[in-house]
Order: sequence, then C-alpha cells, then structure tokens
Amino acid sequence: MPSIFLVLIAVVVIFGVAAVVVGRQRAKAVGAAPVATPIAPTAARSTEPIAAAEAEADVEAAGEPEADVEIVGEPESFERPRFRDRMAKSRAALVGVFSGVRGRAGITNETWDDLEEALLRADVGVRVTDELLNGLRARVKAKELTDPDALLNALQSDMIGRLSASDRALRLEPGDADSPNVWLFVGVNGVGKTTTIGKVGAQQRQLGRTVLMAAGDTFRAAAAEQLATWAQRSGSELVRGNEGSDPSAVIFDGIESASARKIELVLADTAGRLHNKTNLMEELRKVRRVAGKGRGRVTEVLLVIDATTGQNGLAQARQFAEATEVTGVVLTKLDGSAKGGIVFAIETELGLPVKLVGLGETIGDLVEFDPTEFIEALFSE
Repeated sequence: MPSIFLVLIAVVVIFGVAAVVVGRQRAKAVGAAPVATPIAPTAARSTEPIAAAEAEADVEAAGEPEADVEIVGEPESFERPRFRDRMAKSRAALVGVFSGVRGRAGITNETWDDLEEALLRADVGVRVTDELLNGLRARVKAKELTDPDALLNALQSDMIGRLSASDRALRLEPGDADSPNVWLFVGVNGVGKTTTIGKVGAQQRQLGRTVLMAAGDTFRAAAAEQLATWAQRSGSELVRGNEGSDPSAVIFDGIESASARKIELVLADTAGRLHNKTNLMEELRKVRRVAGKGRGRVTEVLLVIDATTGQNGLAQARQFAEATEVTGVVLTKLDGSAKGGIVFAIETELGLPVKLVGLGETIGDLVEFDPTEFIEALFSE
C-alpha cells in the first residue's frame, strides 16, 4: 500500500510541474505577439494628369508610398506682442548714440560720425546709411534742420518712409473649394523655418481658415516630428512621407489631399540642406515647379531668415530669391538681434518685402511687420 501512495504522489507532482511549464510557455507566446497599430488614412491622389511630360520627369515619386495624413486638434489661443517690449537688443545698440547726439549743443561732425557708425552696426547697410545721411546733410545745410532733436526726428521719419511703400499682405487668393492656396517656406537649416510654419498655421486657424501642413523637409532627421507637434498645437492637418523620400512628392500629395478635403491653405516645409550631392537650389526649383502642377495655386514663397545673422542673411536672400521666385521674407529672432537694420538691406537692395517677424519663442510671437512700430521701438528710450 505505501508503494501505491508513493506512485500516486509522483504522478500528481509530474502533472503539476507539466501544467506550470505549459502555462509559462503560453504566457510567453502571448506576450511576444505583435500589437496592432492603427494606420492613418493615406492622402488622396488626383486622377487627372499633372501637366504632360514635364510633370512625369518632375514628380519622380509616383511609385512611392502615398503620404500619411494626420488629423489633429484645436489651435491654441495667443495675443500679439508689441515691438517695443521685445526689441531691447536692437534699441540698446542705438539709444546710447542717440542720447549722445541729443546731448550736444548743435549738429557737429561728431554727430554724423556717430550716426553713421550706429546705423552700420545695426546692419542697415552702407548704401542705405549713405542715402539717409546724405539726405539729412542737405536739409541741415538748407537750414531745415537746426538742432539734434529735429535731426533725429527727421531720421526716424525717413526710415519709416523707406519701409512704408511695400505690400506686406500675405496673399490668399479666392478660388474653387478644391483648389487650395499653397505657401512654400524656404531657407537654410536653423533659421526657424519649421517653427515659422507652425506659428503661421496658428495665425491662419485663428482667422477661421482650414490648414494642412506638408512635411517636405524629408532630409533632416525628426523634421516631420517637429512639424507634427506644431500641427497639433495649431490645429492643422499634416501630410508626411518617409525620411529621405522625394520632397516634391510629399508636397504634391499634401496639395492633392487638401484639394480632396477642400482645405483652403497648404503650408509646405522644404529642405534647408541635402544629405546627398544634389544641389539645394535645383531641388527647390523642382519643388516650386511640382507645387504648381496639381490643383493648388502657389501664392506665396516665403524666405525665412535669422535676424541675428545680419548681412549673411542678405546673401542667403539673394541666392534663394534667384532659385524660387521669393515673394516675401520672414525675419525670425528679431527680439534677440542687435542687427534689425537688415530689414532695410533686404527691402532696398533686393526689393523683397519683410512680411512677418519673430519677436519670441511662443506660438503667438510671429507678427505682421509694421514699419512705424518697428522704427518707433528703435528710437524709444
């Protein structure tokens, strides 16, 4: 009898161990199973031909996977900052000179030297500085201006006058519901291009317009992720492709998706540099051609320039303007620059209007450029 009991106990132990082993194996199998991830709907493609044989050469990504469309939430609210509150660095570069000019009994040779140095240090540029001061010298010689206060008031008025003739409105042309306006954003990496798109999207959403952002900077790591964050914050939709894919194809998909969804405005990001030997300007020319071939209408090509780079920004403006038919300039980081005078060089030497300026980091700190408010902020004490 004792032997029978021992046999039964052994059988129970064996079955118990087997049950534990089988249970662990099943648990591992379940834990290793892949989790299903929802896939965003793909962008609608136009079934119409783009524009004959040239389009076939330009839109090289016809065989690539279509871009994903992400639908996001409501825009953040914001208030417009004042130039005077945000331009301390630019004002500091001039206010000391202006105080010295006012402190003299009259208008002397030192007055002209001080004004010339201050304007050049603010990156107004040699040409504009000479024209401003030569005009003032003639008025002093004619006895129209006889004291330092009158001289500085005249300088302020002349500077405002030089910037007042430009058309700074962002162009949003009426058209069919399935023909969105397209604004392309160009510029080198690091100037704040993607951030600018997010802020412009927030502005346009607050105005009640529907917006789609196209992540055409496919060569910079995490560029699409950054734009996705801004799309979320501004309440815009987003079209993106795979990293390294053809930027023209992503932007084209974005425009066609906006057309299908009857979205009014497409904001398209572009590369600031490339990871291959392709010339950046040639790539941007292609983007510009392709953007105009579908249902969309390119109504703005906005060049984004970092104000802290001064005259280097002017060189960038020349290069991009030749390649992409730039319609206006966005000057970022103006609040952190002592070189706000670059506005004069851009407008006078290139004939490009500064349409927007960045006065801070938050979503509401990109504002329409107001020449009067800008100059008054420079001259205020």
